[in-house]
Amino acid sequence: MRTRVLRLLRRPWTAAVAAVALVVSVLVAMPASGAAAAACRVDYGVDAWAGGYTARVRITNLGPAVSDWRLTWTYTGDQQVTSAWNATVTQTGASVVAVDAGWNGAVSTGGTAEFGLQGTWRSADPAPDDFALNGTSCGDGGTPTATPTTSPTTPPTTPPPTTPPPAAECGDAVICSGFEDQAGPEPSGDWRFTAPDCQGTGTAAVDSAVSHAGGRSLRVDGRAGYCNHAFVAHTADLSSVGPVMYVRMWVRHTTALPTSHVTFVSMPDSAQGGRALRVGGQNGALQWNRESDDATLPAQSPAGVALSRPLPTDGWQCLRFAIDTSAAGLDTWLGDEQVPGLHADGVPTQDVDQQWLTRGTAPRPTALRLGWESYATGDDTVWFDDVAVGSAPIGC
Repeated sequence: MRTRVLRLLRRPWTAAVAAVALVVSVLVAMPASGAAAAACRVDYGVDAWAGGYTARVRITNLGPAVSDWRLTWTYTGDQQVTSAWNATVTQTGASVVAVDAGWNGAVSTGGTAEFGLQGTWRSADPAPDDFALNGTSCGDGGTPTATPTTSPTTPPTTPPPTTPPPAAECGDAVICSGFEDQAGPEPSGDWRFTAPDCQGTGTAAVDSAVSHAGGRSLRVDGRAGYCNHAFVAHTADLSSVGPVMYVRMWVRHTTALPTSHVTFVSMPDSAQGGRALRVGGQNGALQWNRESDDATLPAQSPAGVALSRPLPTDGWQCLRFAIDTSAAGLDTWLGDEQVPGLHADGVPTQDVDQQWLTRGTAPRPTALRLGWESYATGDDTVWFDDVAVGSAPIGC
């Protein structure tokens, strides 16, 4: 049996799809009087064409308030989900599970949560009618509330994207970039090439062959050796973002993090006199590093390194972090997992942050640079996409 796990992509639908696609809405209602109370109502709206579909799923909570949700259903056709946003979706055979994205897990009584997905089908794609919320049935099923107005046999002229457009997913973020505005191979506009200390053979370019979303990403061919700095910096001034600065990016690289120290995110920090607050790796695992005193998070003991995580290769990874500019706190997530060794809260933790807390001044990043900096060995090719920085949490 084949299992698919699909990470959320938080962006809205392409409006052009609705004008040409098959639209079906399924309303799963409360059961008749005398039956057990339904946990929810589900509106499942489908835009379909021959061989493919997208679905907009809206959950209305009819029971007690929940702090997280898990929606299940079963396909009776041969649908296969290929991507999703605003939820993590897993399909095993015909059974599908959608789990909240964290930021949208709390739903009050009468409140709603929405997510979307895209998939394929070959012979049949009937809408599901056996939804259950957190293990409790949403009712006895439902009937379509709208009938098809067209019957396309081919996909729409502009097929629904596997990822929504970049700008809308970032809210009020100061930086919100999927590099789709980059017209040529050289970084331009809000992104500029820079070599903070010295420049060697490392290079950076806009890549139209590899991307997490849309058609472009930033590619950095990093080279080993101290004088091979290659970064692309955003022009935005981040000095007023906060009091907690939230950063989200998708990262893909080809070579496992080396034993020696490397950096792929560098943020000039006014609390260090402009020296960098850095995210990279050492001893094969992710780490934070402070340029002014070379402090690391976690401590580079075997126990400390074990509390961090490697950065998986040859696949897109969602990396998020929160920087408290008022209390010297840090949090880091790889995908949906908070990394225990990359957490500092002001209370010393053995093998994690004793060294980091020797400096009591809270960081104050002023800019964002993406690239590669090696201090010994460690060539790597790294891609960045869907980068966002703001004063509110930004999910994957």
